[in-house]
Amino acid sequence: MTNFLDFFPSRTMSLYMARMFLVRTFAILAALVLVLQALDLLSESGRILAYAGNGDAEVWRYVSLRSPEIIARFLPFSVLLGTIITLSQLNQNSEVIAMKASGLSAHQVLAPLMLTGLVVAAISFGFNERVVARSSATLAQWKKVEYGPLPIDRGDRSHVWVKDGNHLIVVEQIKGRGDAALLSGITEYEREGQSLRSILTAKTGKRDGTGWRVEGAERFDVATGVVTPVGSVRIADGVRPDQFTLSNINADGMSFVSLREAIEDLKVAGRQTRALEGSLWHKFSGPLSSVLMPLLGAVAAFGLARSGKLFFRAVIGMALGFLYFVADNFALAMGNLGAYPPFLAAWAPFLLFLMIGEAVLLKTEE
Repeated sequence: MTNFLDFFPSRTMSLYMARMFLVRTFAILAALVLVLQALDLLSESGRILAYAGNGDAEVWRYVSLRSPEIIARFLPFSVLLGTIITLSQLNQNSEVIAMKASGLSAHQVLAPLMLTGLVVAAISFGFNERVVARSSATLAQWKKVEYGPLPIDRGDRSHVWVKDGNHLIVVEQIKGRGDAALLSGITEYEREGQSLRSILTAKTGKRDGTGWRVEGAERFDVATGVVTPVGSVRIADGVRPDQFTLSNINADGMSFVSLREAIEDLKVAGRQTRALEGSLWHKFSGPLSSVLMPLLGAVAAFGLARSGKLFFRAVIGMALGFLYFVADNFALAMGNLGAYPPFLAAWAPFLLFLMIGEAVLLKTEE
């Protein structure tokens, strides 16, 4: 433990840098949230008040639901700008030169900021899990009803499909949850390997043990072209009700644990989950960008302030940070399209810019 603490500057200097960093980061975040929330409210207030009966209370409710999303989205930007302002001020006041003259390396100078960034990342992760996920889910539902009263979700879904081994089951509508779920407009494509053998259609279906009992069923034989009434028949043994009700998953509106469970259920239902897996990993890599920002903005800390290049160095640090966010969004988009594996889509930009930041820092120190 002592050797670990020896890597940092003195306790007084570390607390001084951490306090500067936090104050500037959250001051910038507060300003960004205030401005962006006001701009967002200008575009949405008309839609909110367009619903009969809505007033100031609904506007403030929108602000309370939207603000956590803005905070979560722009916290990494605030950390980047807070880093650059902090390091620029330390450089301009020759405090970085004093620390270097005392024998500290560039990594030791940045250590208090990176440790503080780790604390900010932990706070960001907890905030996303406990606050942002819930507010995003509620706001998404509220927008679907055009800012009217939120309906009670009874599990009703339409146009849902699941896999039962090689068979594919398509349901026009499912009402209710659990064993009380009722199916209507059922079509089961019965296959052997990759070949379609027959098509079973039924009007209604309900839970029957571990399977489903469908009524008014008919089977179309692909080989003969003959339609045979089969009446009441049991299908989809082992297919759970929640596999039908898992239709549209909003990754931003779910916590890490809930999203992981939904992905497992979707896999059992035979659905593609690559995009959701990328979002799952990004719930870790996104907040951890707060640790990366001091490294990318470190170029503003080193070099003589009187050389006239301090502003230029700050711009370089800002450009590196914004390039990271562009690469991060691009990788997630490629992951959603299936071009990148989920783990790579979430972590590749972080690891890439970690190496770029280290390379720039070592080059600057030389």
